[in-house]
Amino acid sequence: MLPQSVSPSPPFGGPNTSSANPNTAQASKDRNMASAEQLVFDLSNPDLRENALHELSKKREIFQDLAPLLWSTPGAIAALLQEIVSIYPVLSPPTLTPAASNRVCNALALLQCVASHPDTRTLFLNAHIPLYLYPFLNTTSKTRPFEYLRLTSLGVIGALVKVDDTEVISFLLSTEIIPLCLRTMEMGSELSKTVATFIVQKILLDEVGLRYICATAERFFAVARVLGAMVNSLTEQPSSRLLKHIIRCYLRLTDNPRACEALKTCLPEILRDATFSSCLREDPTTKRWLQQLINNVALGNRVAAFQVGGGLEHILGS
Repeated sequence: MLPQSVSPSPPFGGPNTSSANPNTAQASKDRNMASAEQLVFDLSNPDLRENALHELSKKREIFQDLAPLLWSTPGAIAALLQEIVSIYPVLSPPTLTPAASNRVCNALALLQCVASHPDTRTLFLNAHIPLYLYPFLNTTSKTRPFEYLRLTSLGVIGALVKVDDTEVISFLLSTEIIPLCLRTMEMGSELSKTVATFIVQKILLDEVGLRYICATAERFFAVARVLGAMVNSLTEQPSSRLLKHIIRCYLRLTDNPRACEALKTCLPEILRDATFSSCLREDPTTKRWLQQLINNVALGNRVAAFQVGGGLEHILGS
């Protein structure tokens, strides 16, 4: 006999339903789906919508294929957009209440689900739904309801850029996403700054995004100025998580010869010394990125000379 501690039988001598019924998991999945379907239908009922928003956002991880269900159910996406549009009037002057913020953030969480799913992502973009979120990113109030709203909105955009899809990047660059992210990077909380910087990082890592930001001096210096301001602020309130994304943005900019040359004069000096050594002590990847960044900027002139025809011998002999 097996010891009781490893016995396959459940407590109290009851039947082992998971072994006796291999369809238990499927039955549970079916129940979850049926529950999700009812809640999605409830979105179209103004009297039931608030509870449906709360339950769906809370359980969205366990509802299989919630995104396609939301998209294909008549009135569901319209209900989510109605929730978003309904609070525009309280954005300016800023009178958003915590309850209203929480409710619309539940709607945004469901839109993030749609933005994340491969079957609905392109449909989400083609409908230009991200544009409905931009008024939230354009707010300046630092109260908790507004900060929560900004952060959740950034989460939707972050879900889009996470997949490394040039189609997503091209769409976002046709909008005002860069200025809106820069605004949050300047005045948001540490967490919203981190998400906004992550979005800019993912845009830069795409070739289309790098070319866009480095196409004009105005765009490049707008990004470099905000990155520099954040670096300086981190001396007072260190954040290794935020610093990691800032350094990765800078490093990617060095892949453009003109941007790399410009960084020789606008890269914060405190990135070149030991100011952040303790902050990066437990992060060897970011330490390596920082060293590579410093090396790339130092070599900027020679790399540029090679790219305009200096030749390999010119570099090795210099």
